[in-house]
Amino acid sequence: MQEGLLTKELIKKGSPIPYYFQLEEILRGEIESGRWVPGQQIPSESELCENLGVSRTVVRQALNELVNEGLLHRRKGKGTFVAGPKVAESLVQSLTGFYEDMIARGLTPVTQVLEQRLIPVSKKVAAMLNLEEGDQVIKIDRLRSVGNEPILIVTTFIPHQICPALLEEDFSNQSLYAVLEDKYKIEIARGRRTLEAISASEEDARLLGIEEGDPLVLLKSVSYLEDGSPIEYFEAKHRGDRSRFEVELIRQRRRRKPIEDVLPTDLPPSNIVVG
Repeated sequence: MQEGLLTKELIKKGSPIPYYFQLEEILRGEIESGRWVPGQQIPSESELCENLGVSRTVVRQALNELVNEGLLHRRKGKGTFVAGPKVAESLVQSLTGFYEDMIARGLTPVTQVLEQRLIPVSKKVAAMLNLEEGDQVIKIDRLRSVGNEPILIVTTFIPHQICPALLEEDFSNQSLYAVLEDKYKIEIARGRRTLEAISASEEDARLLGIEEGDPLVLLKSVSYLEDGSPIEYFEAKHRGDRSRFEVELIRQRRRRKPIEDVLPTDLPPSNIVVG
């Protein structure tokens, strides 16, 4: 940061615009201009108070607004940092996985397989996959990153009887969907996904490099074969400060019904008037 860049003269004391909003715009300008870059630590609250001649309340309100927007993020005990651009993922229209999504966007996905084993299915997962409680499923836990930055934790369940050989596959550098389709000729036809907001647990925070209680987006998904059989259920916890979901919506135009379909048919022709 350039010395003296943030000074008292930047806050217009006689302006009707609230000080916190002026400060918010000043800090936003530093980020959007590129003078402050992703990962850079910004001045502390006390430094901003002193340099700009405003109260700590003003500074905190401005910072809170920018944190809520995702332009800044806080690290407990370390300070406030410029956030990187959010990683965009497709949600509907094309059924893709994280690995395929990132490759298509020119990014480098990195996967750490945390667990890959055979387990008895739980009641909840059995309901999603049309299994009997206690049936065997392959559970795969993965930490997914872009470059060196962790973005999400995903836990996947696949019926063991569908593809037992998945237990031996290495998913550290390949797409699960690609393996299913290209190697085992299992074609995924459609899926259903839901989103909800949750808070990071202690373990989530440790793996994702965030603070316990930070916001996460929980994506739940069931994928189906052409015959309607469920093939996969997963739960993915995405960092709220680094993820953005893109949804493409298509409006289906309603077909106009012929006039004889909407007018009473028990009336004589003389009562039907077309104006």
